[in-house]
This record gives sequence, structure tokens and C-alpha cells, in this order.
Amino acid sequence: MVESPDRTILQPPGWPRPKGYANGIAARGRLVFTAGVIGWSADEIFEHADLAGQFRQALINTRAILAEGGAEPAHIVRMTCYVTDKREYAASRAAIGEAWREVLGKVFPCMAVVEVKGLVEDAARIEIETTAVVPEEDR
Repeated sequence: MVESPDRTILQPPGWPRPKGYANGIAARGRLVFTAGVIGWSADEIFEHADLAGQFRQALINTRAILAEGGAEPAHIVRMTCYVTDKREYAASRAAIGEAWREVLGKVFPCMAVVEVKGLVEDAARIEIETTAVVPEEDR
């Protein structure tokens, strides 16, 4: 991730650099938030039953919502992923990483992954909340 005057990666001295995410980010600009985004199509149809397929679709949906607010993947500073099965998440990391690179590129926000008992949509395997900060010069 490229640092700029509006964005600084927070990496305490001596800590190992995390893989695929940031420990913290300080950012300045206009905030753009998404609700909990799940992995169904724009027509509210689950085209994938597995977590990896739904994760990819949730990222596509997230990117579309952020674009409506003038934000790009590079503006993402935080994501919280709620999964219904942490074992399936761990087993799907390669496919999830591939989807991430294809949909968002080299974006490494602060992240949390939380296993939950269930989501409001019974067929949903993942739900993602995202916060982006659009820098002053990008407005």
C-alpha cells in the first residue's frame, strides 16, 4: 500500500509486518461506509453456495457500493468479515486471496474476521462491512 499525506500505515516498531492486512491506518478525508454486504447478486440471488464464491461476490458488491460514494478499493481502510464457519474460511484462503487480488488489487486494510452463529439471510456464508476514506485530493 502506498502511503500519502492523507494515509499512514500504523506499524509499531519491532512488530512483524502482517500478511494481507494492516495493524492500523491513520487517514484523512471523506468517509464512505458500507452496510453488511453479502455474497448475492444484484438480483438478490446466491449464485454460489460456498464461502469462497460468496466472498468474491461480496467484494464485487462492496466495490460497486463504494464507487457510488466516489471511493475506490485503494481508499479502503477497514473491513470486518463475519463468517458462519471459520474452518471453511481457513480452507478457502487461497481462493479468497485470488478473489481479493482480482477484485480489489493490492489493498491491505485493517481487518477482522469473526465467526458468527448465523446471518440474517440463511444462505449467506459471509457478510462484510467496509470503511473507506477518500483523500482530499481525490474529491
